[in-house]
Amino acid sequence: MLVEALPYIQKYYGKIVVVKYGGNAMINEDLKNCVMGDIVLMHMVGIKVVLVHGGGPEITDMLGRIGKESKFVDGLRVTDKETADIVQMVLAGKVGKSLVNFLQNKGGKAMGLSGMDGHMIEAKPLDERLGYVGEITNINPQPIIDVIENGYIPVISTVGCDTEGNCYNINADTAAAKIAGKLGAECLISMTDIAGILRDKDDPSTLIRRIKADDAPELMRSGIISGGMIPKIECCIDAINSGVNKVFIIDGRIPHSILMELLTDEGLGTMFRR
Repeated sequence: MLVEALPYIQKYYGKIVVVKYGGNAMINEDLKNCVMGDIVLMHMVGIKVVLVHGGGPEITDMLGRIGKESKFVDGLRVTDKETADIVQMVLAGKVGKSLVNFLQNKGGKAMGLSGMDGHMIEAKPLDERLGYVGEITNINPQPIIDVIENGYIPVISTVGCDTEGNCYNINADTAAAKIAGKLGAECLISMTDIAGILRDKDDPSTLIRRIKADDAPELMRSGIISGGMIPKIECCIDAINSGVNKVFIIDGRIPHSILMELLTDEGLGTMFRR
């Protein structure tokens, strides 16, 4: 595997790779250990990894502890002022700092950032029905660049802000795509709980390994891409249109899936390209 990985390490050396981290890989401790180890390995061989994370289950758990019901509209969490404070506390506090600690215990150097730091993620209300759920209006990449240039792995919590000091809950897929585009990343890796894009959702052998971004709308119209995958794929297309060379959708439930996708000939999931 090391010999096979060499040309890929050379290809990605010095390049920025954004990893959107969520799903089962974030909840299962064994998988989390694998992911953090993979990221440290990539960092140690000269790949500039940027880790963007969500934390929906942790937010739901904390809201439950204070007796607050989680409500969703079109798959997005309704976020009033109190919920926005909880989102900020959980993502930028508990989840973000935990991931930084994991990376450092694996021998890496990591630094936590939230979208509010340096007004990295500026936002406005997405829909009045959703409250403080944000639509990204601008990405300031400088805080991320500064952290990378000082030899750290940025760990970014997806909360945003506006000029009036309001905090916004930001979809992690959307944030990762926008950040990857603004950084001019070589690729974006989206970790999910599925194998990739399947022609037949019940048959893993029908995995589509490569998709041109221009072909994605037709796959949506035909129903091959449907339901909750549509907004994820729209984020992939957005990243490609913003200048990212490749976007990978991989199964985060498989140990070392990042390395298998990025550093082997066969790969693992679905790759979107221009």
